[in-house]
Amino acid sequence: MIQSIAAIASGSLVGLSLGLIGGGGSILAVPLLIYVVGMPSVHAAIGTSAVAVAASAAVSLIGHARANNVRWPCAIAFALAGIAGAAAGAQLGKMMDGAKLLALFGALMIVVGALMLRPRKGGTDAGVKLDRTSAPRLLPLLTATGFGVGLLSGFFGIGGGFLIVPGLIGTTAMPMLDAIGSSLVSVTLFGATTATSYALAGLVEWRIAGLFVLGGAAGGIAGLLLARKLASQKRALTYVFSAVVIATGLYVVTTSLMRWT
Repeated sequence: MIQSIAAIASGSLVGLSLGLIGGGGSILAVPLLIYVVGMPSVHAAIGTSAVAVAASAAVSLIGHARANNVRWPCAIAFALAGIAGAAAGAQLGKMMDGAKLLALFGALMIVVGALMLRPRKGGTDAGVKLDRTSAPRLLPLLTATGFGVGLLSGFFGIGGGFLIVPGLIGTTAMPMLDAIGSSLVSVTLFGATTATSYALAGLVEWRIAGLFVLGGAAGGIAGLLLARKLASQKRALTYVFSAVVIATGLYVVTTSLMRWT
């Protein structure tokens, strides 16, 4: 019972952060599953987190698709290349020692927290599209970047939105809102690919994943409602959340290195 409550509460916290400030919140899923929910296996926490990430992204994708914020040809090309990367990354992650993998995850959290402090700028090509004319220029960039981001996503069991969004903007110059909407195609498919890889190895706790997703849905709604009231303070909230992510990353690195040694 205590573990179930912790899973719902942890999912709610991730959903709240995602609804309140946007991308980056799911980076907290793995440490919450390990340190709050009490999952003893780093690999099982990553596999379970991947399920929650994929489910949350799929729900968000529906909303962005309805608002026409998804550049489907670009998003699909990026995602298809990334699926191969995510599959390879997940396989590499399963082969690595849990303590070492957790230490690297903590280091990634510190990097993500620092990146969140940078202002996010969108591209200027509002009419960009992937077709026969632009494919020779865009397709190699989309596939190469997609594979690299997918590799990291699969290795760490994260959505990778903090890399996918600038990756899409850098390769296509699409506006920020379209990049966010399009990134959710990759986040959903990368998470599903990673989750499948870990599930086939018996490294997904489905009950906990379901409770985490349930809590995330409730927290996401609360975060969206709160975001409207605190719209003028969003930058300050981002700074606070960034500090939380960096501090958590430092804690994860320290504790995992103690396990390692």
